[in-house]
Amino acid sequence: MSDSNTERWMAGPVENVPPLLQPVAHALLQADKEIHELMVGFPAEKMWEKLNEMASVGFHLQHIKGFLDRLFTYARAETLSEEQFAYLKNEGVPTDEDVLKAMHEQVLQSVSALADFDETRLTEFRGVGRKQLPSTVIGLLFHSAEHMMRHTGQLHVTVRCLRK
Repeated sequence: MSDSNTERWMAGPVENVPPLLQPVAHALLQADKEIHELMVGFPAEKMWEKLNEMASVGFHLQHIKGFLDRLFTYARAETLSEEQFAYLKNEGVPTDEDVLKAMHEQVLQSVSALADFDETRLTEFRGVGRKQLPSTVIGLLFHSAEHMMRHTGQLHVTVRCLRK
């Protein structure tokens, strides 16, 4: 049993996620938790504000949702849809959408989707993007987790600076 201060990786396995993909699930859920805690009381009027040329908080939240969707699409050996390309093009454009909620829903969907990946096929080649840059299933899933943590760190700095 864990309390709310326990890091997700120490709280035990995520149900239905294959053992080799537990670290991906743990990182996504940990970042989601940290972002939600960070955003408590954050002023809505600062969501799209850029500080010293840094990306806005809204951009980071939109981008997390978008790249998780795209990387999981590539990991499934699928191509991006027109809707996904349109979303990518509009990352950073202010919207009325609750970007924190949308990001959270994408994290939960991504963690749930980990159950669909066969551990015996994690090293299979996957092409990324129009150029079909080389990766693997595990490479794409791992990158989704590390990329989310990178943006979580950037959010920590940006949110704290904008609160001052």
